[in-house]
Amino acid sequence: MALPSSMLSLGTPAPAFSLPDVTTGQIVSLADFSSNEALLVMFICKHCPYVVHVIPELVCLGETYEDSALAIVAISSNDPITYPDDSPANLRQMAAENSFQFPLLFDETQDIARAYEAVCTPDFFLFDRDRKLVYRGQLDDSRPNRGTADGRDLRAAIQALFNGQPISPDQKPSTGCGIKWRK
Repeated sequence: MALPSSMLSLGTPAPAFSLPDVTTGQIVSLADFSSNEALLVMFICKHCPYVVHVIPELVCLGETYEDSALAIVAISSNDPITYPDDSPANLRQMAAENSFQFPLLFDETQDIARAYEAVCTPDFFLFDRDRKLVYRGQLDDSRPNRGTADGRDLRAAIQALFNGQPISPDQKPSTGCGIKWRK
């Protein structure tokens, strides 16, 4: 069943995180991105058809903004006991198969998903230099079996941020599979 994102309040400070990267095993934290002008935090997983649909655009975003002022990090918070596709090993495989240019972190306790009020995958949170939330919601209005993901909504917010222009407060929730919470 598809769920809309919770739409965390604009201006909310980025919640701190310190999580293992499924590819390297290294701990990655919010502080690691302090020199970047902006930070995009994406909640994704391997099994969700909504995420599968947007993977090509996530790869494109990673390639476009690699070595730029925008840092990108993906987090998976699904319970791998009930959804084994979302285990760290399977996430590592997904990252390798897609040549992700950003870290994919595993939120075993699900505390970080709760801190961000993430409720679905995919879910996107864009923070400015001061790590205040400036955009949250959908990548674009495509959905599985309805259009090709091009990231236009998120890309417009990123461009506005880098151009010093206001980001439209008219932001639409992301839609996707509900995060699989531990019982």
